[in-house]
This record gives sequence, C-alpha cells and structure tokens, in this order.
Amino acid sequence: MNGKSFFVDLTLCTACRGCQVACKQWKKLPAEKTRNMGSHQNPQDLSSKTIRLVRFNETMDDKGKLSWNFFPEQCRHCIEPPCKYVVNMYAPGGVVQDPETGAVEMTDKAIIKPGRLDSWELCPYNVPRQDPETGLWNKCDMCIDRVKIGMLPSCVQSCPTGTMNFGDREDMLALANKRLAEVQKTKPKAFLADPEDVRVIYLCETDPENYAEHLVASVDQRKTVMTASGPAQTKSSRRGFLSAALGKNKKA
Repeated sequence: MNGKSFFVDLTLCTACRGCQVACKQWKKLPAEKTRNMGSHQNPQDLSSKTIRLVRFNETMDDKGKLSWNFFPEQCRHCIEPPCKYVVNMYAPGGVVQDPETGAVEMTDKAIIKPGRLDSWELCPYNVPRQDPETGLWNKCDMCIDRVKIGMLPSCVQSCPTGTMNFGDREDMLALANKRLAEVQKTKPKAFLADPEDVRVIYLCETDPENYAEHLVASVDQRKTVMTASGPAQTKSSRRGFLSAALGKNKKA
C-alpha cells in the first residue's frame, strides 16, 4: 500500500503542544474562549476551529504510581474512510481522498444542516467537528498543501521530541515496528493502534483507555459505519441504521 503516513510515538510526547499551536497557525484557525476545568488540557475537546488537540490523562497503576499519558489527537486518515461515504451521502464532494498521499480532506462542500449528524456517526474515532453556525465540517487534512510541495505537515515540523514523524507509508510502518520492539523491552503492554486501518499510527505504552476514549476504534462501530454507508443503503435507511446501531455501541 502506497501513500503517506504519520508515526506518532506517544512514549516521547511531553505535551509541549507545539503541534497544536503550529496547526492553528498554519491553518489560520482562530483561538477559542475556554475555561479551566481542573486539567492542563486546553481546550477540552476538538472543534471546527481546533482540529488538533493534545489530550491529558492522569492515571494510577496497581502500585499507586501516578503518570501522565499525553495523546496528540488528529484525524487518522483512514485507509477506507467512513466519513467520506457518510458525508458525501448528504453533501456530494464534501470529502475527497487524495490518490497520491491517501489524505482524507473535507472540502468547502462539506456543509450539512446542523443537528442532522453527530461526529460519532461519521467516524469511529469521533474526530470531525461541525461549525454550529455554518454547518461546515472540518478536520485535519494532512497539511496536504505543504506535503504536495515537499514540506512536512506543520505538526511534524514543530515537534521537538521526535514524537511526530511523517513519510512514505512503508517507511513509517518500519519505523513504528522497530520502535515498538524497543519499547516492549521495558513496557510489555506497548502496541500500535490500528496500523492496518489508518495512516496515523500511534505507539502506545499502556492500555488505550489510559489515553483517550477513542484512541482505537471499536470493531463493531467501524463495521456499523461502513455497512451503513454502503452503496445499497438509501439516505433514509442509512440514517436510521446509523442512529440505532451506533446508539447501541455508544451505550455499550
């Protein structure tokens, strides 16, 4: 499989948030008013104006040792992107996939009446966000404008620790597997998150729930979204199927 991929080594992340700031700057996304919620994480969630976010999660192991688990979240650029099929059902041309890099891009056509779809109905990672005023959906586009002219994505360019890596998919998978073998010598729970399904490959040193709720995709939810977005479904039947099936998964 060709194209590009990210390799994100969470064992090296210090939550400097350089990637978060660089994304805002390159995309010219405005700041958002936030408030202290008892966490260093800021803001508290993704939005149409914050398409990259470093999540903070404090956990305690069975010996009572506290640790921070940092998770720079972004669109995973799925190999088979459910958002492409779901959004284009409502707004043709709203999501496109670049054939050269595999980047999944939301275009200015990705406008759907607010309230009609929730993020978890588009994406098994619950990443895309909608502008509540304009109805336009937004997410990371792999900095495709930079990549096309040989530059690194802004988040990768800004990373000072080696957490963020980007390049040809085969090279990133090789780097990810090499690094995984090294980390597992001292962290036996270490694993790669959904490497066969996405182009943003995270190396985690502990259980996924210690980082974020949607670090990995639910197998059932992924199947549900892809089935509901298949060509045999009508718009109304897809909507009903998504709401019923994903609602059950959400509660599970």
